[in-house]
Amino acid sequence: MKYISKILVFLLAGVLITSCGKDFLNYQPQGVVTQEEAKTAGNIDNLVTAAYAGITNDEMIGPMTSMWVYGSVRSDDAYKGGGGVDDVGDVNKYEQYYLTTPDQGGSDWMAPRTWTNYYKAISRINLALAAANGLDVAQYPTKAATQAELRFLRGHCYFMMKRLFNKVPFIDETMNEETILKTSNDLSNDALWNKIAEDFQFALTNLPETQSQVGRANKYAAAAYLAKTRLYQAYEQDENHNVTTINPTRLQEVVDLTGQVLGHYSLQPDYGQNFLDGFDNGVESIFAAQFSLNDGTEAGRASYVTGLNSPTGTPAYGCCDFHKASQNMVNAFKTDANGLPMFDNFNDVDMVEPADFQANGIDPRLDHTVGVPGHPFKYRSDLINGNSMIYQESWARVPGVYGFFSNMKEQQAPDCACYFKKGPFMGTSKNIDFIRYGDVLLMRAEALIQLNRQAEALPLINQIRARAKASTTMTKLADGSNPSNYRIDEYKDGVNINWTKENAWKALMFERRLEFGMEGDRFFDLVRWGIAAETLNAYLAVEKSKRDFLSYAHFTKGRDEYYPIPQREITFTKGLYHQNPGY
Repeated sequence: MKYISKILVFLLAGVLITSCGKDFLNYQPQGVVTQEEAKTAGNIDNLVTAAYAGITNDEMIGPMTSMWVYGSVRSDDAYKGGGGVDDVGDVNKYEQYYLTTPDQGGSDWMAPRTWTNYYKAISRINLALAAANGLDVAQYPTKAATQAELRFLRGHCYFMMKRLFNKVPFIDETMNEETILKTSNDLSNDALWNKIAEDFQFALTNLPETQSQVGRANKYAAAAYLAKTRLYQAYEQDENHNVTTINPTRLQEVVDLTGQVLGHYSLQPDYGQNFLDGFDNGVESIFAAQFSLNDGTEAGRASYVTGLNSPTGTPAYGCCDFHKASQNMVNAFKTDANGLPMFDNFNDVDMVEPADFQANGIDPRLDHTVGVPGHPFKYRSDLINGNSMIYQESWARVPGVYGFFSNMKEQQAPDCACYFKKGPFMGTSKNIDFIRYGDVLLMRAEALIQLNRQAEALPLINQIRARAKASTTMTKLADGSNPSNYRIDEYKDGVNINWTKENAWKALMFERRLEFGMEGDRFFDLVRWGIAAETLNAYLAVEKSKRDFLSYAHFTKGRDEYYPIPQREITFTKGLYHQNPGY
């Protein structure tokens, strides 16, 4: 049983009392844990469990675990999908860039709700930390490890928020209500990264190498997350989000920290196993959002964050055909005669018809990432409840707007025991990885290339490509043939590529896109590298000729790299919070 399935739910915030009776102020609701009651080892352990639950308490309209809205649709990987531009219109505004506003129509959907959800999680974490801090080691022998675990979770929350909103107020367990209300979001870019890094560093120093319960953070997860933090921090940005410097000291920290993780994890033998039920917390998973269906409640700890995204035109699934692979994303999987990515011309000719996927060389990761007409969907060619599992054009909801290609990584076969259907929406117990070993390898490779040590990066990238090359068994058609013309090879210096820094950098950027395609990292990579505006406007210039809904879309440099601070937060703090530039 997964760790998170053992959730004990605590009410950690204040209680709104609506009674008009004279004694209501003295009422002690059941299920509430006061700060004093929390200061026992047993209760603190339960609060830690509640803190883990807090980082997965998201929903379709306030994502925390899946970044499909913020990192995939907002990039060149995917379209919003659904029933048209007005269907969940807030996401359409994000996809158009120029329509994103601080008030977002006054709604509590998407970015404002995500802001709230993260601060709810941080509140849980800080309450547990305050309780742990109040005990001495004699009372609580595992105090340091517990503090480390909680600070790891807090670092995770702030890391995710930093990528989304850039300027966020850092609230810790030492602050009372008065202090919190005086805390602004005016920390510098570097100072905020350092605050996040301090939490991960404390976790690295004090967490054990292994945990008795799966899903809990360990020392190596802390090292990986600290490396990811330092990698983002290495690309130093000014107030207008321009990358001004790439800090070699931070890059070397990435190399050192990822070195601590090497050998403690490995790549899954087949790439697709990372996205298949039955492989949760496997050899590649370093830290993941834990979900389950077996906690004794009606719906369990199922995740509905991608509940809108299953195919619509087949009764095997539910609703609503959101998160559609872009034509650009599909084209990116083409390979040249040597089995290498087509860095500069992959998007010159579209792959649309079934024959196109045989006429071109294809990276096998395409058929693990994208639903393509005529190809098996989620590794199934057979019938499920009388429904064919060969992906059909009819599965697309409004192909005239968003095309036929769908997402596949976040889906499971419809007869999977991991699904829980609530109304038309498909919830799943499949974990969502925050960091897996493939990310560690590519973070290390990225830092090495930027340090002019590209020769050391070559075998790391080739590990990723070798695994991709071997990942063709599950994707086959029923007759044993491949649905695409798989042609992929490793990089061989002086044979199929001159491994200069320039070419190594192109390879690294491409590898990250293909390896994490439609997983929600792409937009944040572009912002980190300082190339979001040029990449996305070039993408839009071509894509808008194919997709009318993008006709007026435009990415504004110095604004659209981050979401606006929700206007309601600025209003509530009477202007204490500063808005991001351009909004």
